[in-house]
Amino acid sequence: MPRRHVRLHAAPVHDDRVGDIDAAVREGLAALRAELDVPDAFGPEVLAEVAAVTAAGPASDRADATDVPFVTIDPEGSRDLDQAVHIERRGDGFRVRYAIADVAAWVRPGGAIDAEARRRVETLYAPDGRTPLHPPQLSEGAASLLPGQDAPALLWDIELDAAGEPTAFRVGRALVRSRAQLTYEGAQRSLDDGSADGTLVLLREVGGLRQAAEVARGGLTLPVPEQEVEVDARGAWTLRSRTTLPVEEWNAQISLLTGMCAARLMLDGRIGVLRTLPPPDPRDVARLRRTALALGVAWPDGADHAAVVRGLDAGVPAEAALLTEATTLLRGAAYVAFDGEVPEQALHAAIAAPYAHTTAPLRRLVDRFVGETCVALSAGTEVPDDVRSALPLLPDLMAGGDRRASAYERGCVDLVEAALLAGRVGEEFDGVVVDVKEDGSSGVVQLREPAARGRLEGAGLPLGQGVRVRLTGASPVDRTVRFVLDGVPSGSGGAPAADV
Repeated sequence: MPRRHVRLHAAPVHDDRVGDIDAAVREGLAALRAELDVPDAFGPEVLAEVAAVTAAGPASDRADATDVPFVTIDPEGSRDLDQAVHIERRGDGFRVRYAIADVAAWVRPGGAIDAEARRRVETLYAPDGRTPLHPPQLSEGAASLLPGQDAPALLWDIELDAAGEPTAFRVGRALVRSRAQLTYEGAQRSLDDGSADGTLVLLREVGGLRQAAEVARGGLTLPVPEQEVEVDARGAWTLRSRTTLPVEEWNAQISLLTGMCAARLMLDGRIGVLRTLPPPDPRDVARLRRTALALGVAWPDGADHAAVVRGLDAGVPAEAALLTEATTLLRGAAYVAFDGEVPEQALHAAIAAPYAHTTAPLRRLVDRFVGETCVALSAGTEVPDDVRSALPLLPDLMAGGDRRASAYERGCVDLVEAALLAGRVGEEFDGVVVDVKEDGSSGVVQLREPAARGRLEGAGLPLGQGVRVRLTGASPVDRTVRFVLDGVPSGSGGAPAADV
């Protein structure tokens, strides 16, 4: 299920209002961290172990792949680089080499770093920074696939046919050296202006093939924009939405491909941890179809829900509302560990294939253990005892970590929205009704500007239509925003919802 992400930049205080917002956000973040027991600094025993393992360096029994011209592609300013990619043509198909940071090379089983990672579970993101899973000396230093740095990695080597389908794959330990740290924006620019070459050009081709394969499998991706908080040159705060770039989607397809290969390897070996999602409840699909018909969104005869959702445009009011409703199709995600007996339900329905998390070990606990399991299975050796004993513990650990991460990110979004609107109570805004309770007594409105959401009170709320609403309350302390319906603008049903 997609999460709403917020990016927040430090605010230059040009006037009292900007200062008020900045203070409200930062005070609210401190309260949210206390509420959710978000970890703070790493303890001395963890840092001492980091110093020891980085001084000793990783074991040298690994293949030398430093001649492969890997590149990383991440958001600007990233330092915790989990993945590096290289793609080349192989006959009428392709060879994808995907290097994943070998976190296990730096973590002593049962040691202080391991124990702290099991407590934290995953990296947490907030507008003012990250709470990392591992100490930055590792996650942004020795273990990261930074350009020009020789780093231990788990190297996936995947052969694809002309249609982009895997025909063979393997994974083993290697030493790699990334040649360049690319940003999404820079990579997209070079592809658009024709200056890109090598891996980026093939990433576009292979990514497109993998997207087509996902469609053919019946996979479901929700085209939901990302929220960003920015400060302009005048020091004014804005909240806007951002649509992901094509290169981000192509890059994600390589990660999904690797996770699918990992799942296949573990299922064949009858041991591992899968990320699963059950097929949607037929009642939810039927409800979505009724909502589409009520909103006037086309649902062709014979079309399945995935095909309809893939074609939705979040910039169209009715379709934005249907996207909100479509999130009900993605309920029930879980981690499932197994050893000897293959899970009865091994599918990730949104991917339409078995799948495992294995490409972000710097930021997510389970990926380290999946990687270690896959290395052993690929080599035909026994899964290490410390890994095997951890597998049954991971589903509960990850479930708790996911709950905290979801609550944290949701709380951050709610806080920023409330802080931005706190001084504007009584003002009117244009928006789109994107959700309505079954009894029609209240719902959710997505504003056009700023790109915030809030609870909307009023009878007969027009789902999927543009509306005029009045702000009745905005509390950074409670992280709540409330509106009442003032009216439905004439002809609003088909008006574009800018940046929704």
